[in-house]
Formats: sequence, structure tokens, C-alpha cells
Amino acid sequence: MTLQVIGAGFGRTGTLSLKLALEQIGFGPCYHMMEVFRTPGHAEVWQKIALGEKPDWNSLFSGYRATVDWPSTYFWRELVAAHPKAKVVLTERDPASWYKSMSQTILAAMQRGVDTGQENPVARAQQEMAQVIVNEKTFGRRFDEAHVLDVYRRHNETVKREIPAERLLVYDGPQGWEPLCRFLGVAVPKEPFPKTNSTEEFRVRANL
Repeated sequence: MTLQVIGAGFGRTGTLSLKLALEQIGFGPCYHMMEVFRTPGHAEVWQKIALGEKPDWNSLFSGYRATVDWPSTYFWRELVAAHPKAKVVLTERDPASWYKSMSQTILAAMQRGVDTGQENPVARAQQEMAQVIVNEKTFGRRFDEAHVLDVYRRHNETVKREIPAERLLVYDGPQGWEPLCRFLGVAVPKEPFPKTNSTEEFRVRANL
């Protein structure tokens, strides 16, 4: 199955809510870091790709119509090139509120490092992969606010510059269904737009 929607936004920009929304309007299943958590072997594959191994996107995304969030967002250029008909959604939010959320969730997990006492091999592999893709490759092992925000802004600017306007939606979750559905050419659901994975929910799940 060919990807129809590629999410280019960093984590903590509403990517899990977008995953649920895309699945609700016919673009599911949608890949997300949550899939890495529950799919043995995927973390190892992503880590090998990050370290230079040639990817087999068809195999990795077999059965998926869309992908959002890390780890796939790190490879947005490669995925956009491999799926020339896919639409691209760049989720973004106010930089200050994004950094606050990041610092309390993903960056806190990165700074904690890999749990060497972790007995679950799937969980440990996911932690190791995240250290490579998010910590090292994306942020260069630097978590000071100025640097992290600079990486965030430069990433968003690059996506906007490189993706043709007709293929790109710059999107903030609170905008709701209308711009997303118009962009993808589907009807607006009657149900409320999904809202999930708050800072508190993340911290409980990650035991932070």
C-alpha cells in the first residue's frame, strides 16, 4: 500500500491527534511512534536506516496509508521522494508552547537515556532508536532552549520551502477538521476532532 499522507512535523505538535484524525477520515492505518512501541523489530529497522542502511519503505509501511511523528518525520525528504503523489502535512504550534511541552516530555526522556535495566527488549530497542534519531540526529545531543528552537524553526522553514504549496498543508490541531479535510478532499466528520497525548498523559506513560 502506498503512503497517501506524510507528516513532516516534529513530535509534540499534535501528531498523535493527527494520527487518529487521519484514521477517522479514511487514511488509516497511520504510522506513528506508537507503532514502534508495539511492533517488535521496527525500532531496530529505523535505527539501521538512521545509521545508513538502505531503507525498504514498502516493507516498513506495508499496510499503512499515512505516517506522522518521529521516527518517520526525520526522513521526510526521502519519503516525499519515494511517494510523489502523497500529500504532506506539517504540524506546527507556537514555538514557546512547543518547547515547554518538549522539555517536559520527549527531551526529558532523551536526557534520561536508555534504561539499561529494561527487561522488555522491544522497549529498550525503541529507547536506543530514539536516542539515535531524535537525540543525536535531530538535536545533536543539545537540549538548551535556543538550540532546540532553532532546530525546530529551521526544520519547519525547510519543509515549507521545499514542498510545493499545492502538496503541503501547514496545520495546527486546534484548527480542527475543516482545513485538513479540504486539503485531503474528504467530508468533515460530525464527531469532534481528536485531542490526546497531553503532557500529563505522556509523562505517565513514559514514567517521567
